[in-house]
Amino acid sequence: MSAIARVVAPSDETSAAAEIVERFLVASMVPDPETAARYIAEPLKLTFTGGRNFTHPRESTAFNAKRYKWVKKAMERSDVVPGVSETIVYNTGTLYGEWPDGTKFEGNRYVDRFVVRGGKVVQMDVWNDSAERILIRNGIDA
Repeated sequence: MSAIARVVAPSDETSAAAEIVERFLVASMVPDPETAARYIAEPLKLTFTGGRNFTHPRESTAFNAKRYKWVKKAMERSDVVPGVSETIVYNTGTLYGEWPDGTKFEGNRYVDRFVVRGGKVVQMDVWNDSAERILIRNGIDA
């Protein structure tokens, strides 16, 4: 049995998806969760590091407020994968900011994966090195 993958060519919808994701991320980093919410379909399926699940940008903003004094993204690139009725966008770069105690950090790698349908973000998955850095800050070499 052979399977043939359907090839979907990039389109205007594909490039629009990358722009939607970048606008969402910029608003999220202000942080302005209400502006970020303009770019999502509710309920959003948002999975943060450690498998934490959220449905709205205000929830991830509240989580970040506990983990960081402040945090921003240095976005390096967005890679776009066109699909049938959806577009996948990977946004990669590094985080910089301050831990709750005021210690500055930078170069904290991240990968965010987005699913965009009908011009709205429907899913976001977040990975970064913050947990590794917290372990090191606490003298744990694991």
